[in-house]
Amino acid sequence: MFLPPPLQPGAKLKAIAPSGTLRDKELAKFEQGLAVWRQQGYQVDVDSSFQAQKGYLAGDDEVRRRALKEAWHNPDYQGILCIRGGYGSARLLENWRWENTNTPKWLLGFSDVTSLLWSLASENIISLHGPVLTTIAQESEASLNRLFSYLKGESLPPLQGTGTGAGKAQGRLLVGNLTVATHILGSWFCPNFDGVILALEDVQEAPYKIDRMLTQWRLMGILTQVKGIALGRFSGCQAPDGIPSLTVEQVLQDRLGDLNIPIITDLPFGHDGVNFCLPVGALVEIDGDNGLLSFL
Repeated sequence: MFLPPPLQPGAKLKAIAPSGTLRDKELAKFEQGLAVWRQQGYQVDVDSSFQAQKGYLAGDDEVRRRALKEAWHNPDYQGILCIRGGYGSARLLENWRWENTNTPKWLLGFSDVTSLLWSLASENIISLHGPVLTTIAQESEASLNRLFSYLKGESLPPLQGTGTGAGKAQGRLLVGNLTVATHILGSWFCPNFDGVILALEDVQEAPYKIDRMLTQWRLMGILTQVKGIALGRFSGCQAPDGIPSLTVEQVLQDRLGDLNIPIITDLPFGHDGVNFCLPVGALVEIDGDNGLLSFL
C-alpha cells in the first residue's frame, strides 16, 4: 500500500463536493470546518463549483468529476477534503482512472465518500476515513488531535471498543459505510476482501435493511474472506414505531455472530457522534477478546 506524504502545516489542500449538494442550513458548519483546518495552519482552496446543484447532487457528474480530477492532478495540492457526503461519488467512477498513482495524495471523507476511499484502496493507495468539512467542527478535541497528529506522520493509538471473543487477527483495514459499500460490490473499483479487517458504520437504516445488506454479503461469500470485523456507530437505525422488529444490535449479532472471527463493536466512528479517523488500507490488528483495534 502507498502512503501519501505527511501533511504539515502550510500544506495546500483542495476542498471539493463529490457527492450531495451543500444545503443552505449547512453553510455555517462548512465555514466552521474550513476554519478548523486553517487554524491548524493549512491552506485550503475551495473548488469554484462547491455550491453547484443538480437535484440532490453537487452539480452534474462532469462538474464534480472535473473538480476531483483537478484536485488529484494539480501538484500544488497535497490533499483533498470532501465537503459533505449525501449521494453521488460512485457516479464519478464510471469510466474513471486514478492517474499519477505513483505520487498519491491524501483524500479525506466518510459516508458517501466510501466509494472514493475504496476505489483508492483498490489501487493500493491509503486514504483517510474521517470527518468532512460540514462535520469536523463538531468533533471532540481528542478526535481532532488524533486526525492532525496522524496526518503529520505520527502513529495512531489503538481504539477501544467492545470485544466479542475469537482472539486476534491482522489484516488491511477497509473502512466504510455499509449501505454505500453494499451498492458497489462487484464493481471494477471494489477492493479485494481477502484477509482484510472490515470496519462498517451506517445511519438511518431500519434493522431489516441492515439485515438485507449483510445477507447479501453472506450470499456473495465475502464474509468468509475477511479476517475480522470492527463495527462503529449505527445511529438512527431503529424500526418505525409500531412495527415488529429486531434491534440493529440483534441483527448484527445474528448476521455476523457465527463467522468465528474477531469482532469488535461500539468503536467511536460513524455518523451522529465522534468520528475518529481511520486509515483505509493500513495494516491493523483486531483483538476480539479485549476489544482493541491497533495500528501496526
